[in-house]
Amino acid sequence: MNELTGFLGVAYPWVKAAHVTFVIYWMAGLLLLPRFYVYHHETPAGSAEDRAWIERERRVRAIILNPAMIVVWVLGLLLAFHVAAFSQAWFHAKLALVVGLSGYQGWLGYYGKRLAQGKRPVDQKTLRIMNEIPGIAAAIIVVLVIVRPF
Repeated sequence: MNELTGFLGVAYPWVKAAHVTFVIYWMAGLLLLPRFYVYHHETPAGSAEDRAWIERERRVRAIILNPAMIVVWVLGLLLAFHVAAFSQAWFHAKLALVVGLSGYQGWLGYYGKRLAQGKRPVDQKTLRIMNEIPGIAAAIIVVLVIVRPF
């Protein structure tokens, strides 16, 4: 099937471009927020600096992460239906990674609430390691979409 003849028609490349753009925004937020948590972790709970980090983190979640994730999901599903991707193995792997990144974002929101309560349940080394999750997932997703190894 020609990609321009599906239900999206000539809008297909525009939807795809928007999807990629919002993936970039989402990834930026997923890379930024855990780094903020590393720095926030070092501040004394209840201090002015602590309150400033809480507000910065809230803004990243509200202005970048949540809207970008929603748009990525909506546009991604439109594209998947358009090209009948649900019958392709590479897409199943990509979808699993996107679900995982969405869960990771949910955990980031939960952890931010813990930090706002003055709790530091995860050590900085673990936070630094977790900061690599989105980058690794993004690299694998790019290979799955471009190379389609299976």
